[in-house]
This record gives sequence, C-alpha cells and structure tokens, in this order.
Amino acid sequence: MKRVNIAEFGGPEVLQLIDAEEPHAGPGRIRIAVRAAGVNPVDWRIREGQKLGAHPTTLPTGIGLDAAGVVDEIGDGVEGVAIGDHVFGEGLSTYAEYAVLTAWARMPAGLSFEEAAGYPSVTETALRVIAQTGVQPGHTLLVSGASGGVGSAVLQIARERGITVIGIAGAANQDYLRSLGALATTYGEGWVERVRSLGRVDGALDLSGSGVIRELVELTGDPGKVISIADLGAPDLGVRFSGVAGSVPDALAEAVDLISRGKLHIPVEKAYALADAASAHIDSQAGHTRGRRVIVI
Repeated sequence: MKRVNIAEFGGPEVLQLIDAEEPHAGPGRIRIAVRAAGVNPVDWRIREGQKLGAHPTTLPTGIGLDAAGVVDEIGDGVEGVAIGDHVFGEGLSTYAEYAVLTAWARMPAGLSFEEAAGYPSVTETALRVIAQTGVQPGHTLLVSGASGGVGSAVLQIARERGITVIGIAGAANQDYLRSLGALATTYGEGWVERVRSLGRVDGALDLSGSGVIRELVELTGDPGKVISIADLGAPDLGVRFSGVAGSVPDALAEAVDLISRGKLHIPVEKAYALADAASAHIDSQAGHTRGRRVIVI
C-alpha cells in the first residue's frame, strides 16, 4: 500500500510517499480503507520533531491521526461495528491507503468522507479546552485563532452551551466567525482594546500560537483561565499547555450528536492528494485556515 512516511525530522520535504506493508487490526482495533485523512497542526509539529509528550515519535514512522473510511478488518473483542461500515476516528499513520483506528464512530448520515475526516481531533480538542477554561453558560470565552478547525468547533459548541464567544482572526475571516455566532475582531494594533469593548472575558484560548499569551492573561486577569494548544512557552507564563487528549470515544459520540442535530459543521477549506501531503503541511503551517484541510485517498 501507499503511505506517507518520515525517516528524519525536518521541513515538509521529509514527507515521502512510500510502499509499505499493510497494517492489521489487533485486539480492540479496527482497520479501514482510508478515504480521507485530516491534516492537523500536531502532524507538522511531529514532523519537525517538536517534543510533544502526548505523541512520542520513533523514526521511521508514518504520520496522521484522523481518518474516515470503510471498515475492512476487525480485531478481537470489537463489537458494534461491521465490515463495510463507514466510520471516522483517530488512529495511527492515517496518511495512507489503510490505517488502524484506536477510536471510532459511525459517520452521521449525509456526511462525506472528506468532511468526516476533519472532525475527530478538533472536536476532542475543542471539548477538552472549553472544559479546562472553566467557562459556564452566561460566561464569555475569548478565542485567538478562531477560524481554524478547533476554533470553528469551539465557537459552535460554546454557542450550543450558552457561552458567548469573542473570536480573533484575520480580516478575511470576520464574516465567517460571525456566521458561527461569535463576536469577531482582528489582530493588529489595538486588538486588546477592541476585545475589551466587546465585553468581559471569563476565559481565553490560544489556538494558533500567535504570541498573545501575555495579553490573554491580562484580559482574563488570571493565567489559570487561559489555555493554549499552540504555544509551547505558555507554561513559562503560568498558562496551561493542553496537549493530552481526553476520551476520544466520548468526543466522537458528542460530535455525532451535534452534527446530526445540525449544531456542528466544520467546512473543508481544501483537499489534497496523498502525494501532495507536503503542500498540505505548508498550507497548514502558514495558518489563516477557515475550517479544515484534508488528504483524499
């Protein structure tokens, strides 16, 4: 089978499309014929060799965590899923024609494989970081990097829970943030004052690593109310870096419920061929994403 592989850490050029042995589903796992794989910032952080405690990496290795596809192999002890089912979830080395999933759920009706591949990690992350800020219905949550995949999920999940969201993103994404129910503003000179003019901030999320941790602490008045998933230097300022996933099966179940009720939709901004994984990483790393990027097999 074809798989994207890295034999050394480095830039996008280290991503190589190789012929690899097919993986097989061990106990408690399933294998899918991958139809689409999600592209996440953690993918290029792993490719660069960043020290991420939740994702220790031994080279050579495949890459990719999220995927959607068709079940074609079921490991011992797995129940509730059948060969031929359309599922989405998290696994290992998902930039490939076949991948083993460690957590999965049946795809909601009407969802394409490309769309489904964009939900697993971002929904889990969004649910986790909202909880970690401690915001409650009636509170206001500030989100830096609000237009990407995680931000898109945060805005919609928070709205569903009765939490007001102030989203910060580039000028081109202001209408997009408003379409998701957020109060929107841009970066640049005076952004802290613009946020203050929109209301009190009870919690804040740094989703893009834009060097705004000090300002988020200033706006909340408490580093304990700020969570980052993108700035590895956040702990130096007393801010929690959230990099360890919670229950992925629970997150997938909640995603299915929200999607099925029309409360969560994350658009696919761009799809790439498996051979173009390097381009997907370049674009992901450049930021300014509206929704998700996926690789289509």
